[in-house]
Amino acid sequence: VNSFDHQTTAYTQGLQFVDGKMWEGTGQYGDSRLQYIDMATGRVTVVATLPDRHFGEGITLLGDRIYQLTWQNGVMHIYDSKSYEKIETKRYKGEGWGLTTDGQLLYMSDGTPDIRVLDPQSLALKRRIAVTCNGESLPYLNELEWIEGKIWANVYTLDQIVVINPDSGVVETIIDLRGLLPQSEYTDSTDVLNGIAYDAVTKSIFVTGKNWSKMFEIRVL
Repeated sequence: VNSFDHQTTAYTQGLQFVDGKMWEGTGQYGDSRLQYIDMATGRVTVVATLPDRHFGEGITLLGDRIYQLTWQNGVMHIYDSKSYEKIETKRYKGEGWGLTTDGQLLYMSDGTPDIRVLDPQSLALKRRIAVTCNGESLPYLNELEWIEGKIWANVYTLDQIVVINPDSGVVETIIDLRGLLPQSEYTDSTDVLNGIAYDAVTKSIFVTGKNWSKMFEIRVL
């Protein structure tokens, strides 16, 4: 439907659209940050930079808090969404990949076929969603987005998005986005599709990738 410029230095790990701002969390040691993008101008404002030893992962906004995972550090950074000040850090076991929310709870992927459902205050595990596709476990679930009662997930190494029923864990739809970024836009640093955002007001869906030159608004038929 539309395309927007995207930083080729942004190793996109998390994406979420809230109140007119496109929030983005990026990865890589020494270059992980939390930022937001002005979609009209492409201007990027960095809100926080992670310690060099932390590899940033998925983000989500819930209430007045922004949550940002780290890959293998077992640390979640939590910021105030208005002042951008860091509120606290919390620890969790295992790896952190993708993060989203249904408005009450957090949903976290960790590279396995399971999505953890967490209490946003304590990070206590409420339940696990075992994700299956055609009857088989589906690993490498990465960036997550809650869209109209379903969990949309990037699958690491694939330019595909799966739409998951959060009650059953069953993949109901596969969205094939191979070829979305023109081959002419690829460079040596261009990596896989990663990043899903949803504007609940306009029903717009946005996607991008790690170090992609473009962010796209798409319509799924």
